[in-house]
Amino acid sequence: MMTQQEDSGLHTVPVMALITDFGLTDIYVGVMKGVILSISPDTRLIDLTHEIQPQNVRQGAFALYSAYAYMPTKTVFLGVVDPGVGSARKPIAIETNHGVFVGPDNGLFTYVLKHVKVRRAVVLQNQKYLRRQISSTFHGRDIFSAAAAHIAAGVPVEALGPALSQPASLPAPRFEVRDKVIDGEILYIDHFGNLVTSIGALQWGADDMLLVTPFFDPHSIPEMKSIRPEACAVQFYDRVIEPLCLHYAAVPPGELLTLINSAGQVEIAVNQGNAAQYLGAEVGDPVTLRIA
Repeated sequence: MMTQQEDSGLHTVPVMALITDFGLTDIYVGVMKGVILSISPDTRLIDLTHEIQPQNVRQGAFALYSAYAYMPTKTVFLGVVDPGVGSARKPIAIETNHGVFVGPDNGLFTYVLKHVKVRRAVVLQNQKYLRRQISSTFHGRDIFSAAAAHIAAGVPVEALGPALSQPASLPAPRFEVRDKVIDGEILYIDHFGNLVTSIGALQWGADDMLLVTPFFDPHSIPEMKSIRPEACAVQFYDRVIEPLCLHYAAVPPGELLTLINSAGQVEIAVNQGNAAQYLGAEVGDPVTLRIA
């Protein structure tokens, strides 16, 4: 059970969570950890994932959004999904009420920033807190890891460079409410081939009703606030899947189903199978939730 001290983020050891598209075949992740621990040897490192699809900033943004709230509130988040490395895009750090986010200014932090309070954002320019020699192809090592490690060691974010007025932002995923219809898209395909959609968040309310609020713009309220799960059907192109299930084993092995996943999003799955392969689905494909 989480203690009150842990829940409040008052941990005594600095925590850093890493997310990259580097994979684990090469030395890149290990080198970054070496840089971090050389500067801040007491830092506790958490690998969120290093298997983001290469250069897929949107996937990285979604994965980071899905994970950040479960980390201690003072965590330093080091994100490197950086197809523009060495270009004019800025290296940045953003301090929020739920940790500091360090990485490229390419939209990687878009979804998180919809749900946290930004206290300050800076461009990483102070050479004192970067490695002396900076490669144009490995900012993850020379800029981001070094800066993140100094922050973990207690250096104030504002010391790392000048203020950044507005971080880069990705377009919001599709979430359109019409009369008894919510249109979304496949946002993420996980290791199991489950199709995570942009339709959510949904949570159980009174009288077994599902309450609907948009994930990526939580301050806007859709016209449709509550629905009955037995009245729901999910449409993927010409295939209709119904009703919404409570768990994967609600249908026999090998059968298609839809459910509300642990993050509150509508998900298409195959019990003990791979829905992406079953449907030939890809990220960006349209999905519709229909209410009878």
